[in-house]
Amino acid sequence: MKYLIFLFIIYSNLSIAQELNCKVTVNYEGLPALNRELLTDFANVIETYLNNTQFTGESWDGQKIDCAFNIFFTSASGDNDYAAQVVVVSTRPVYKSIRQSTMLTINDPIWTFRYVKNQPLYFNQSTFDPVTSFLDYYANIIIGSDWDTWEELGGTPYFNRAFNIVNLGANSAYKKGWERSNATYSRWGLCEDLLNDKYRRFREAIFVYYVGVDEYQINKTAALEKIVNVINVLSDMKSKVDINSVLIRTFFDAKYGEIIDLLRGYPDPTIFTKLKKIDPPHSAKYDELMP
Repeated sequence: MKYLIFLFIIYSNLSIAQELNCKVTVNYEGLPALNRELLTDFANVIETYLNNTQFTGESWDGQKIDCAFNIFFTSASGDNDYAAQVVVVSTRPVYKSIRQSTMLTINDPIWTFRYVKNQPLYFNQSTFDPVTSFLDYYANIIIGSDWDTWEELGGTPYFNRAFNIVNLGANSAYKKGWERSNATYSRWGLCEDLLNDKYRRFREAIFVYYVGVDEYQINKTAALEKIVNVINVLSDMKSKVDINSVLIRTFFDAKYGEIIDLLRGYPDPTIFTKLKKIDPPHSAKYDELMP
């Protein structure tokens, strides 16, 4: 009970964001001149859709979630069929700090769709559309990830919605990128991991981690215990099950820099050894922290 009261005190002045404040950038330099001309309104259309759609189905007055979609067109077929690579980033505010904590940094290599200049975009998560379903999927992942930082497992309803979209996409004419895949990153894999009881402890630890991030300016010692907790949970999980998953890689792609900053000077060097084992791609960065 004391812990719940403490959380209420910490978060009472914060608004739980439920809608998006999104910045969209587009790079289509590799496309033919005609296609570039046909895409002149694309960034604005996508940004307007993401910022004006109420993805939760409810009206919220809280602070919006800051996010960005960086879209790199990779090819065009005819006037209207495209392939793109998209980097999706989202952040949330840190208590008593001007700093933003990165929640997601996802590099999605495959987005195939048909786009006609000036076409209207309609929100309907029960029907697949190669443009809006992609945006709806990531909106739900962003909102769910945000909720997981404020409430234990709070993002589950949005991850379920995202997985429903994945299933629609996998059975569509634009199934590339939506199907089950063994690739380093896949939409299917991310949702499957988020909703798998195998990773429940990890998601619960993420909530505790963000409590620590917010508490850092108030009580650094207590905060570090909560931040280290997620590393210990993953280390324990690794000793029992395979954690080589899309979810774990996605977490560390977004968080390794923040973890390094927060744990710089941490007195127990074994924590960095654990980090190297559970996050091998960034092991060189953790080496820099070891005495």
